[in-house]
Amino acid sequence: MESQVAQAPAIALPGKASLGKRALRFARRNPLGAVSFVIIALLVLAAVFGDLIAPHDANTLYKGMRLAPPGAVAADGKAFLLGGDELGRDVFSRVILGARVSLIVSVTAVLFGATIGTLVGLFSGYVGGKFDLFIQRWMDGQQAIPTLVLALVLMVVFSSGQASMRNVIMAVGFVLIPGTNRVVRGSVLSAKEHTYVEAARAVGSSAKRIVFRHILPNVAAPILIIMSVELGSAILIEASLSFLGFGVPAEVPSWGSMLNNSGRQYMLMHPRLLWAPGIALSLTVMAFNLAGDTLRDIWDPRLRGSV
Repeated sequence: MESQVAQAPAIALPGKASLGKRALRFARRNPLGAVSFVIIALLVLAAVFGDLIAPHDANTLYKGMRLAPPGAVAADGKAFLLGGDELGRDVFSRVILGARVSLIVSVTAVLFGATIGTLVGLFSGYVGGKFDLFIQRWMDGQQAIPTLVLALVLMVVFSSGQASMRNVIMAVGFVLIPGTNRVVRGSVLSAKEHTYVEAARAVGSSAKRIVFRHILPNVAAPILIIMSVELGSAILIEASLSFLGFGVPAEVPSWGSMLNNSGRQYMLMHPRLLWAPGIALSLTVMAFNLAGDTLRDIWDPRLRGSV
């Protein structure tokens, strides 16, 4: 009689969760973070496909639509969902296309400021000594000036007061340098004392190789987190400059200029002209700030597993 070998029951190993299930699990654990990413995704869609989403041209003056109420129908048969502004332009279309300006300025300015701030923070923290002391006192002096005041001064220096998107990007990026520099420098001061840096020095690696090959990858998470937070700050600074008339050119739809031209003048008689760009601006800044907090919770080893 042949011996029968008992077969152990197969154990079903848990498979890798699908993207949809992982997204739902993330949304349950961190609902505010999920909402922030949804708002950012909508902002990106509005910026990229704004011309297709907007029902009207943002700069066209429609006859009879000056200060028209929400839902009023223009001559082309399309409704003004949020009404018309003081010149007869579609408020909804201008809010949609204003997302493009905010995204272009904020992303470009943050990349500009974060790149310079990261490079300065890397070498300042690694070299130390008098070089570090001089750089940090320079950053202290820059941070002592109110952000908006410094941005206005830079706009005047760069363009003699003439509105230009390039100048706005440079001004906003410059005022963001100290924030990135301080975060990177603090991370470098901690990282350069680790064993892997000492080992790299022992084998004769150059300072440049140690900084970019060993230290930079290990401080990348704080850099990405501060960049996500600075996106909200950049959008707010750009809107403030446009509100004061030093931002993007007047023909370019901007939430800040809408708050100035329409909202400020007609906020008592037609408060919707103030609410539309104001709500869009507030939600966007809030979304980037919440996204930064969420990324910090995900990438910080001490908080990992809490989201």
